Amino acid sequence: MHRRRRTALVLSAAIAAAAPLLTACGSDAHPGAAAVVGGQRITVAQLQSRVDEVRRAQRAAVPDQAQYEQAVARTGTLSRDTLHQMVLDRVLDRAARDAGVSVTRREVQQLRTGLEQRAGGAKALETAWLQQYGVAPERLDDNLRLQVEAQKLATKLHTDTSQPAFWQALSTASGELRVDLNPRYGAWDVQKGGVEAKAPWLRDVTSAGASPLPFPSLGAAAPRPPLSA
Repeated sequence: MHRRRRTALVLSAAIAAAAPLLTACGSDAHPGAAAVVGGQRITVAQLQSRVDEVRRAQRAAVPDQAQYEQAVARTGTLSRDTLHQMVLDRVLDRAARDAGVSVTRREVQQLRTGLEQRAGGAKALETAWLQQYGVAPERLDDNLRLQVEAQKLATKLHTDTSQPAFWQALSTASGELRVDLNPRYGAWDVQKGGVEAKAPWLRDVTSAGASPLPFPSLGAAAPRPPLSA
C-alpha cells in the first residue's frame, strides 16, 4: 500500500525542468508537423488544440481579464511544454510496452479517487492539476494513467522515477521511436532533461502533511515538485 500511496507523478514537471537545456536543433523535413514520434506526426494543429484546452480552462477558472492575462503571461512557454509533454507520453508508452507494463482503468480510478479525497473533491483536483501542471480537466485521467504507468515501469525495473535506470529506459524508447521535433520547439533529449537536471516528477501528495493545494500560479511553468499523465 505504501508504494500505491506514492502515486502523484507529475510528468509536466519533468518537461519544465528540461526547458533550460533545450536547444534549437532538428529539421524541417516534416512540414506542418510539430514533432514526429515513431513515424507518427503530431501536427501543429493538434498541438494548438491541446494548448487551447488549457487556455479555455484557465479562462473559466479565472474570469477576471487582468488575472487571466497574468496567468497567460506566467505560462508563456505553454506550447513548447505541451509538445514536450505529448512526446514524453508516447515515449513512456513505448518504454512501458517494451517492459511488459500495462495499466488498467481500475488503477487509474483508484489513483484519482485517492487524490480527490486529498484535494477536497473532484473539482479541487482538476483545479490543482490545471494550476500547477497545465493539465486541462478533460486530460486529467490521461495524465493520471501515465503517472500510474511511470510508477509501474519503475517498479518493474527495480528502481524509481528519479534514478538513471528509469530515464535510460525512456532514452532507449526515445531512440527506438526516432523522435524528431520541429526546431521552433527546441530539441528532444529525455535523459538529459530527466537526469542531469535532476528534475523529480514524483510527488507524494498523499503523504502526511502534503497537499496539492493551494498552488501559486496557473500552468506548466509552475515551480517544480521535489520527484513524478
